[in-house]
Amino acid sequence: MAGSTLSWNLFLKLTVLWIYCGQSAGFNGIWWSLGMSGAGWDVLQNPNAYIVGTNTMCEQQLKGLSLAQQKMCKMYYDHMPPIASGAKMAIRECQYQFRFRRWNCSTIVGDSSVFGPVLQIPSREAAFTHAISAAGVVHSLGRACREGELAICGCSKAMRPKDLNRDFIWGGCGDNIEHGYQYAKTFVDMREQEKNHPRFSNELARMLMNLHNNEGGRRAVYNYAKVACKCHGVSGSCSLKTCWQQLPTFREIGERLKERYDGAVEVKFNKRGTQLKRKHRKYNKPTNEDLLYLEQSPDYCQANKETGSLGTSGRECNKGSDGMDGCNLMCCGRGYNTFKKTLVERCNCKFVWCCHVKCKTCESVKDVHVCK
Repeated sequence: MAGSTLSWNLFLKLTVLWIYCGQSAGFNGIWWSLGMSGAGWDVLQNPNAYIVGTNTMCEQQLKGLSLAQQKMCKMYYDHMPPIASGAKMAIRECQYQFRFRRWNCSTIVGDSSVFGPVLQIPSREAAFTHAISAAGVVHSLGRACREGELAICGCSKAMRPKDLNRDFIWGGCGDNIEHGYQYAKTFVDMREQEKNHPRFSNELARMLMNLHNNEGGRRAVYNYAKVACKCHGVSGSCSLKTCWQQLPTFREIGERLKERYDGAVEVKFNKRGTQLKRKHRKYNKPTNEDLLYLEQSPDYCQANKETGSLGTSGRECNKGSDGMDGCNLMCCGRGYNTFKKTLVERCNCKFVWCCHVKCKTCESVKDVHVCK
């Protein structure tokens, strides 16, 4: 990517990591668990964490890191809190985007894979979780650089956009999306590249799928950077503007990846068994921004430990909707029960001079529909 703030020395160090970690031993869990309480998040939020030492932190207390990621953690420990924040942000956004779906991105307490066996299936859901997690790292690191939290990066050094008004000043301290992209690419993909897999193997197919979806998540951030501007001038005349690079909101990123999820491309091996290609030629070839999957998703209607499905029994549904949140689809034809629920809310709020808002308390009864 043009305009990267990573030095050549960093690239050389990372290359050495790949050489020495190419045939590492197996490992359990995944780095997403850094965003979960008790799996690394609590440790990284402790201001005294450095006192313990990076070796102990990276190898023993941060759950889900592969061997290569542990070494990278030791080299750039200050990057780990933003990575954990990015993972946490990704988990929350996943749950928001799928709140009205049968699979609602539920996390499983005590499971180092975060989402449980559902991600062992190379489906659309696995594609989305890889993409949103990689996007979370780019977003969080890009912001951390701008805030001065990381030693090897600062404000963005992105080139001035060609279409920016020539009277505007290109400056300020922009989000360093370039560093976020490059570091996320190395850190996230490193876990997938630690082993060599034979041609036509399920392991190779899954690795290629994950790498592609990781890149799709990163591009959902990098390719949609914005230009933000601030006015200067006497009495707000805006006679002068200063502009800088700004990250898209993570809600925008989540919505973009959700669209990619709905339009994800089913793939299979090529004739040589080394790359993935679209399974159905009637669809367009996938781009770097598209999401890929290898197998169809379960219906998630019934609880199933093998697939990780929690089922939809007990989930609230919308009686008046024909969409996925509607009782017909959400409940998988099993029907639903209706309950009365009393809501207590603030109402009739008025501003009282000066300076507070006074409200009354109102009660209302609402029908709640729950899948059988």
